[in-house]
Amino acid sequence: MRNRMAGLALALTLMLPAGLAAAQDGINVEIGPRPFFLVNDMDAGELKAELQQCKAHDFTRTDFTIGHRGAALQFPEHTEESYRAAARMGAGVLECDVTFTKDRKLVCRHSQCDLHRTTNILETDLASKCSQPFRPADPESGTKASATCCTSDITLAEFKRLEPKMDGVNPDATSVDGYIEGTPDWRTDLYAGDATLMTHKESIRLFKKLGVKMTPELKAPSVDMPFQGDYTQEDYAQQMIDQYKQAGVDPSRVFPQSFELSDVTYWIANEPAFAEQAVYLDDSYNIDGFDPNDPATYPHSMQELADKGVEIVAPPLYFLVTLNDAGEIVPSAYAEKAKAAGLDIITWTLERSGHLADGGGWYYQTVSEAINNDGDMLKLLDVLAQDVGVRGVFSDWPGTVTYYANCKGL
Repeated sequence: MRNRMAGLALALTLMLPAGLAAAQDGINVEIGPRPFFLVNDMDAGELKAELQQCKAHDFTRTDFTIGHRGAALQFPEHTEESYRAAARMGAGVLECDVTFTKDRKLVCRHSQCDLHRTTNILETDLASKCSQPFRPADPESGTKASATCCTSDITLAEFKRLEPKMDGVNPDATSVDGYIEGTPDWRTDLYAGDATLMTHKESIRLFKKLGVKMTPELKAPSVDMPFQGDYTQEDYAQQMIDQYKQAGVDPSRVFPQSFELSDVTYWIANEPAFAEQAVYLDDSYNIDGFDPNDPATYPHSMQELADKGVEIVAPPLYFLVTLNDAGEIVPSAYAEKAKAAGLDIITWTLERSGHLADGGGWYYQTVSEAINNDGDMLKLLDVLAQDVGVRGVFSDWPGTVTYYANCKGL
């Protein structure tokens, strides 16, 4: 009930005309109450005082704000409703994570195999097509409930029959109904009842209508490539870019992303106009012994990336910051090396950690000792913007970043 009431209050704030709004491309930018809550929750100091002075600001869209899967804190990710909410909150750039169906059509999903987490597929007749159908938890053996349902298991027509839901499952469930009711308690199911799944082409049309820039992420396939024997990784990478060209989107409005350096270098070699803003997503956290403060552990030096033609690197938040001897948040060696190599930096993901009273978890792990309340995310955001100099921040709730960016003139 607490989540539903909070969501209802937020919905009313986003729908009603607001004094703190500016019309842009037919959209009044309305940030909602959350940024004000976070500012009030900050520790006393100069930054809090400065941000408090912006409460009467006329907020406008900013490219510093990137809608991560839309506005996934409270809307089902990669849905039309999530994207519209993100644009309403001032996100100048929106993300479609791109993957493919059995008939090689491109759709917006965070992972090729997340349909059991993000849709109702297990409640439909398509459940039998899942790579791994639902298996209930067994409390006696300690076995957790599981399933694996992929876009590559079904056709586009079948994908469009599904209903999206908030990301999450209950690993202790003994039934399908219990399994799919896994929304974390710091999110909400209030807007999950009537959301709309999106193809990649549909996302392009919507983003053009909303007047925002676009950052598609080419997701790593969960199936062996070449898929079906002849659909190569290069075919996949080219297909994504081709859909922007077919839609007449100027390359300056597109930031193609990938965790695979080979995808980025493919675009550099074959689509140089789009590669000028290609984003290399850094997942070095998967490497044993990796330490963002120890360049000797990096799989690629920053200069090596720059020499390959990479323009933008995008690590998680914690790569870019560390604590100094006084316990203050400061730029990390990773951030300094990236800047020294002339790389632009984008980072992810704000508003994806729930309550921060216990240090913020994975996204804050290098500065957790300095994090003890939700307002501290604005303290981190300030270091990222002012000291690290990132050019954009992914957020699950774009209104937070929009408030900060407008206040700081970003």
